[in-house]
Amino acid sequence: MWLVEVLLPIAYNNGMAIPDSVLRELRGDLADRFGGLTAFTRSPAEGVWMSGDASHHDDIVVLEIMIEDLDRDWWKAWRSHAEALLLQNEIVVRARLIERL
Repeated sequence: MWLVEVLLPIAYNNGMAIPDSVLRELRGDLADRFGGLTAFTRSPAEGVWMSGDASHHDDIVVLEIMIEDLDRDWWKAWRSHAEALLLQNEIVVRARLIERL
């Protein structure tokens, strides 16, 4: 089994909040396709990274989706769609093998 984690920004790069309807649409698409997800939305996580000499910051929510099979091509297409919709250079989508106990 795989655990896919999506680090989803809650604001555009200009600092304006992404409308809740847009974030709900992305979450809904994933929940519909995979039968559910967990969204950590109560307190945004803070992402910080360096690019050259510049420091960048994002407030994010984390989405977790447990799936049996990892379709990398589908996830790549979904990530590209989400990046275009949210006007992001990159949205982190990562996957790791897990064992259900």
